[in-house]
Amino acid sequence: MSQISLTFPDGSQRSYDSGVTPAEVAASIANSLAKKAISAQVNDTHWDLQWPITEDAKIAINTMADDGPALELIRHDLAHIMARAVQELYPGVKVTIGPVRDYGWFYDFDREEPFTPEDLGAIEKKMREIINARDPVKTETWSRKHAIDHYLATDEPYKVELINRIPVGEDIRMYWHGNWQDLCRGPHLQHTGQVPADAFKLTHVAGAYWLGDNTRPMLQRIYGVAFKSKKDLTAHMTMLEEAAKRDHRKLGREMNLFHMQEEAPGQIFWHPNGWSIYTNLQDYMRRKQRADGYVEVNTPQVVNRKLWEASGHWENYQENMFIVEVDEDHAREKTVNALKPMNCPGHVQIFNVGTKSYRDLPLRMAEFGSCNRYEPSGALHGIMRVRGFTQDDAHIFCTQEQIEPETKKFIEFLAGIYADLGFDNWKVKLSTRPEKRIGSEESWDYAEESLGNACRKAGYEFEVQEGEGAFYGPKLEFVLTDAIGRDWQCGTLQVDPNLPERLDADYVGSDGERHRPIMLHRAVLGSFERFIGILIESHAGKLPLWLAPRQVVVAAIVSDADDYVREVTEKLIAAGIRAEADTRNEKINYKVREHSHGKVPYIFAIGMKEVEERSVSVRQLGDTRTRMAALDDIVAELKAESTPPDLRG
Repeated sequence: MSQISLTFPDGSQRSYDSGVTPAEVAASIANSLAKKAISAQVNDTHWDLQWPITEDAKIAINTMADDGPALELIRHDLAHIMARAVQELYPGVKVTIGPVRDYGWFYDFDREEPFTPEDLGAIEKKMREIINARDPVKTETWSRKHAIDHYLATDEPYKVELINRIPVGEDIRMYWHGNWQDLCRGPHLQHTGQVPADAFKLTHVAGAYWLGDNTRPMLQRIYGVAFKSKKDLTAHMTMLEEAAKRDHRKLGREMNLFHMQEEAPGQIFWHPNGWSIYTNLQDYMRRKQRADGYVEVNTPQVVNRKLWEASGHWENYQENMFIVEVDEDHAREKTVNALKPMNCPGHVQIFNVGTKSYRDLPLRMAEFGSCNRYEPSGALHGIMRVRGFTQDDAHIFCTQEQIEPETKKFIEFLAGIYADLGFDNWKVKLSTRPEKRIGSEESWDYAEESLGNACRKAGYEFEVQEGEGAFYGPKLEFVLTDAIGRDWQCGTLQVDPNLPERLDADYVGSDGERHRPIMLHRAVLGSFERFIGILIESHAGKLPLWLAPRQVVVAAIVSDADDYVREVTEKLIAAGIRAEADTRNEKINYKVREHSHGKVPYIFAIGMKEVEERSVSVRQLGDTRTRMAALDDIVAELKAESTPPDLRG
């Protein structure tokens, strides 16, 4: 039998018979490692311990100490274990797919009766029985005919369809968890007992169309979460409880910020309070961009398809675009337009007007561009995932040599904004060249090196996402962590030499010749709508005073104090503070509860003592204590606190 050479993480090498499995490799090193092994990395591919290795390779054995592989396998095995439990409890249920997702997994089932919370409890119990049985997990590769015949015989039509979607020549792999079998690419653990029995929970059931197609059957999707330990599961469930309290949709109602309705799916009706947050955030961003050398522009909402064809969006993005047909001057053929899904082609049109010189670069062009993109109704989520949104969008037209300094400048710009908005914890990810790409290797080397150098010079480490870049260039993603530990990808910077080429943008270089500019697509917040949702949830509605829609409510304790209440309110408004008077014939405790529920940062209670002393009784949101303050002093204090961070001395 032929020999292969395997190289280990420490650089050492060993020879094995071709076809050796990682399980056998682990056993050859130490019995203790063989017992701990859960999978392997073979040439950076996640590899089942049962799969043979037939050529020279790099290898590393994974154990439960390796978080990434361990969590993937635990969650993947639990999807299979759950499907087995469902079919054992409810014979006749048909199975479909069960992928790993953030924090857990889901599996889609075809069952006539809806699953109930009681069913989830029974399924969890059965899953623990399967785990405690320590049933072996085994795998085989089948021929296409064998696999189809098997699933036809067992009346699993969804599996037959999945097999028919597998490209010819690709392995069709089967896995058994005990005596229960499923179609799966793997890898998996070696027996069900390797799954922690106390570190998972089934969370809820939702409807899902087969393969996301609303013309196909509606299935029932059971979601679960899983971790390596009960402690991690408990922490996650606590976080979910906290997230439910902070849900921007719930707080949006309590704070009277916005609403959405079926006549405008994925579109937001901003109420005065919500629009106050929006405009104050936009004004802040406008000032910051102007100070950083951006020029602001505005481009049309409705653009003829010819531009989208030239940019490539018509071919690659049409299914996400809203098409608008117009009968121009009653012509026989309608003109086909589209609502813009993004701003970049419009910015190139502005760049192309007139001759640009290398002396004009870098040109930083910003727009608060209102965009529209079709999202399936099932994907919509409050103001976080919508069809109509506004981006804090900008494009930097620059030379190749300017990529690095402009990226460094942008990272510093973004860091300052995130700090002002209360997000000090964020990380950077660098997405590198994908397998299918355009451009020379030298240009990719230069762009990737420029982005990496810019991060380092700005003082930030970065995580590399191999192969995750666009087909035309690498990008940076900026992921912030909110107050309860959730990650949100918001900011981006994308290197793009492609769109200037497609739309014939050029500038005159120092050599007198015409050259293509590089286009850097960049955003800090992403969409205002989504970022406001993140702000609301991270701050639990208790926004920084400068962003709070209602900063102060001045509430009368007795009606005889109404005139002074109005005087205090007018003085606050004159100082630029968003204040309201509450002179309703209600008890002060009722008013305090109501306005605290609405997340008003400051409530001033005014009785006759305050009238006589020309003072106010101040209660701050989240504090049960009150303090007395002279009127002029508290106005000056709140004027300073409510000043946006970029305008403070």
